Amino acid sequence: MRRGGRARAVSPHCRGHPRGEDGSADLRYVLAVARTIATHLNRYSIVITKSTVPVGTADKVRAELERTLDERGVKVEFDVVSNPEFLKEGAAIADFMKPDRVVIGTDNPRTTELMRALYEPFTRNHDRLIVMDIRSCELTKYAANAMLATKISFMNELANIAERVGADIEKVRIGIGSDPRIGYSFIYPGTGYGGSCFPKDVQALIRSAHEVGHEPQILNAVESVNARQKEVLFRKMQRHFTAGLKGRTIALWGLAFKPNTDDMREAPSRTLIDLLLNAGAQVRAYDPVAAVEAQRIYAGAAAFTLAKNAYQAAQGADALAIVTEWQEFRSPDFERLKQILKAPIIFDGRNLYDPAMVSRFGLTYHAIGRGKPLVTP
Repeated sequence: MRRGGRARAVSPHCRGHPRGEDGSADLRYVLAVARTIATHLNRYSIVITKSTVPVGTADKVRAELERTLDERGVKVEFDVVSNPEFLKEGAAIADFMKPDRVVIGTDNPRTTELMRALYEPFTRNHDRLIVMDIRSCELTKYAANAMLATKISFMNELANIAERVGADIEKVRIGIGSDPRIGYSFIYPGTGYGGSCFPKDVQALIRSAHEVGHEPQILNAVESVNARQKEVLFRKMQRHFTAGLKGRTIALWGLAFKPNTDDMREAPSRTLIDLLLNAGAQVRAYDPVAAVEAQRIYAGAAAFTLAKNAYQAAQGADALAIVTEWQEFRSPDFERLKQILKAPIIFDGRNLYDPAMVSRFGLTYHAIGRGKPLVTP
């Protein structure tokens, strides 16, 4: 790219940033990379902050660059740009190659044109570039993840209501999803959201709001509902096994926070496993790709074991819990499950099956928000 000299685009945020104990984003490593960039800066460059960083991070990066350049006693022109990524875990390469939008935050028109040239090979069909000021761009990434997390928690709240009033949340989901203003994305009820983005981003946005004197009541509720939802399968088991869970073996299908990844950060499976182990239960789990990560997390937990396949996990178990909606779990052999489970009970945290069909195989089926119609006098 050439525009008044050769421009280089470098990023001080090609790695994740940790979260502080108070939920705030820890920017030490981002600023350390900014210092490293400034140590080697010798001609005009665009310094890009990627991923999710709090509003005002670009200003801190700029100040760090200027401070380091002053210490070196050199004057080098540079621009700082906010360019958050919107990549889905498990589909990052496809999302990068065919982005649905590219959001750019800059205060320099020249930089906008250089960024447009950088992304031109990936936006040839039509212009997907959205340009705004830097602080709005930084907030956009948080707002996107917080909105998706809100949809998930809202549907989980509705599922809990549906279960109590005798409605089927899956039918409700279809009914509201057909409204184009709502849509079907992120309105699947389940055991709560996890992973590396939604939990930390909601908490960081709450913290940012507190820092400017605002109490974000909706975000507080989103986080509270999600924490409670991660316990929903365990509470169902407690109600079913009235004599307690101690000594029982629970089979778990799915450990990753979502399919197509081995990521167990903040995964609902971890909450369920911890509750079961604390209740004295044995947990036998299977996940197509997250076994190594699970072994690392639960090393030394004698009551937690990993199975080689789904049916080995279910063999002789007092109940089966489905936590991650892997494709291979969508069409199981129910007759085989009925034979190998010690007790024919399924706790489905992802609503993978039709309750009537499962019941025809003689299995007791507990799902999320799928209440039975109430008989009124």
